[in-house]
Formats: sequence, structure tokens, C-alpha cells
Amino acid sequence: MDFRISEEHLAVVDSIEKFARKEMLPLAQVLDEKGEFSMPLWRKMGELGYTGLLAGEKYGGSNLGALGTTMALEAAGRAGADQGTLLSWAAHMVISMLNIEHWGNDEQKQKYLPKMASGEWIGAMALTEPNAGSDASSVTTSARLQGNKYILNGTKMFITNGPICDVVVVIARSEAGSKGASGTTAFIVDKTMPGWHSSKKLDKMGLRASPTGELVFDNCEVPVENVLGEVGMGMKGVAFSGVNWERTILAGHFLGGMEFNINECIKYAKGRVQFGRPIASFQTMQHKIVDMAADIEALKLLLYRQAWMIDNNMPCIKETALTKSIMGAMMLRNADEAIQIFGGYGLCKEYPVERFYRDWKLATIGGGTAEVNRDIAARFLFK
Repeated sequence: MDFRISEEHLAVVDSIEKFARKEMLPLAQVLDEKGEFSMPLWRKMGELGYTGLLAGEKYGGSNLGALGTTMALEAAGRAGADQGTLLSWAAHMVISMLNIEHWGNDEQKQKYLPKMASGEWIGAMALTEPNAGSDASSVTTSARLQGNKYILNGTKMFITNGPICDVVVVIARSEAGSKGASGTTAFIVDKTMPGWHSSKKLDKMGLRASPTGELVFDNCEVPVENVLGEVGMGMKGVAFSGVNWERTILAGHFLGGMEFNINECIKYAKGRVQFGRPIASFQTMQHKIVDMAADIEALKLLLYRQAWMIDNNMPCIKETALTKSIMGAMMLRNADEAIQIFGGYGLCKEYPVERFYRDWKLATIGGGTAEVNRDIAARFLFK
């Protein structure tokens, strides 16, 4: 395996880390407290080309690939950027924009990708429903063909970027009476189409700067030309094809956050004096730091390997499932040890380690729970 990327792409990663340290880190605490997504910050990112890292160059993107984009998000996280903002950024690129590039026809790509790559339009994907979470194939949002339009009705829940998106990839049941993954179709729904809205923004424990909400489709009219991919292949084609990308690239900023956390802990331990000497001199503290570092290095190798496999068109469902099954626990260990090292100060909101503790529970749930991913991995191991 070769984890090297081009000098040009490395320059992009380096510029993102510098940008994040200068522009994103100072906003992290206030965005979390207010639960706000910063549109001015997003516009700056768009102007610098960061919102289109995965898109092809012909659409205004950087064509950074899975490994380069994972490294870019890691760099932003390592610089201390708010994890919520990074989640929204990654979701825009991976589960919305990339699906359109992979499955869209030429007209769809020309219509949507330039606006998404520039950041003018923000993307989302709507799969999960109030009663279709881990059992994602049980979606009931309907798509009924009427003339040259599909009429969508139903509700989607826990949609990252839902309250702020301009375009959303929607998975709906297009074959009445069908069950499971069969009979579902993907649609590109944009803000010019009547009949859909974000009903409410959810007030979350963590990742508060990433707007998450419920999307309601009430006789939403979608032209037939906005079918994404093949009719009947919404789950089996569009949704399932992006799983490896999602479980790799969206973990990049989590990895970066773990690196930021350990650096904060080392700095704090060197400066915090108890019993007449820095707590960094105590073996107990050193072991905590070492354990955090071991998790970071392990997760980095797992994610880089997956990204390399994706870029080389190698199947990696087993690998991404195995990583996703343990990643959340590694992150929570990192956050827990960080708070323990900071002691009472670690419980205070003025220190970033408190925020990570709240942010990272999502990793055991979103994008497939740790339990479901163990089931997926087991199928490969026992077949």
C-alpha cells in the first residue's frame, strides 16, 4: 500500500490546515454554544475551492480522491476546527455531491455539480426516516409517477444539512407494495421544486454547528429527468455504493480531532503542576497519552488503507465495517482520557475537550451503528 498523494494535493491539505487554524478554530466554541452553522465561513471555504474537493476538475472541483479528501478533513480536525462544521462539509461532498457525480447523467452533473463544488449550493442526502434507521431498507416515503413527474410524500429524519440544503438526494419507494431495498429510487430534489421543506432543526447534544433536521415531502413534484441512476435501484445502487466512501472520509475529521485532543493534553500536562512537578512527569499520565496515541495511529492506518482501496477500485466493505465497529469506542476513549487529564477543568465548556466528549457519541450511531457494522463484518468472516 502506498499512502502518498501528489504534491499538488498535499499543498491543498496543508492550506486547509492553515485555514482551519486561522479561520475555523477561533469560531469553534461559539458555534457549538449557539448551535449555529456559519454561512460566512462556508462562503470563504467555497471561494478557496474547499467545498468541491471530491468533484471533478471539469465541474470546478479538485478531484482529490478518497485518500486526499480524508487527509484534508483530518488536517482541518487536527487544527481544531469545530467538528460539527466539518461533518456538514464532509456530508455535502460525500453523500450528496459525490452521489450525483457517480450516478448522474451529463445534464444532471452540469446542472448541479458546479454550484455544489463552489459552495453556492449546499447538499444533503435523505435516507433515514422516523421508522427506518438501522433498517434503512424499510423506507416508506413514496414516489408516485404522474405524467412527467414523480410525486413524493413522506418524512425524512436526522438529515445532516437538512435545514440549510439547497439540493438533496432522496431515496423513496417508487414501486408500491415493494419491500426492502427493491422498488426504491433515488431522486435529485432541489429548492426550486415545490412541496418540500425542513420542518424543524434538531437541538442536539453534540456536533451542534452541523444543522440536522426533519425533511417533509408533501406532494413534492420532481421531474422524471431528476431520477438519479436507474429506477428501482435507489438503495441497491445509489445508497449502498456510497457506504465505503462515507465510512472512510467522514471519519477523517474525527481522526484529526483526536490528534488535536492529544496535542492539547500534552500541552496541558506539561504546564499543570501538582505535588511540585508537572503532571506529565507521572507515569499514569504518560500511559494515558500513550494509549491515546496508539488509538490514533491504529485508526489512521485503518482509514488510510480504506481510502487507498477505494482509490484503487478495490472492494472494502468488510474493512470499512470492521473499522466502523470499533472507531466510536476509540474516539470516546480519547475524549474520556482527555477530560480525565484535564480534571475538573475538562468538564468546563471553555476547554475544547468537553466539546469532543459530546461530539463523538455520534460515531457509534451515524452512518451505521457499531452493532450493525459488526453484523456486516461477521457475514464476511463466517461465509
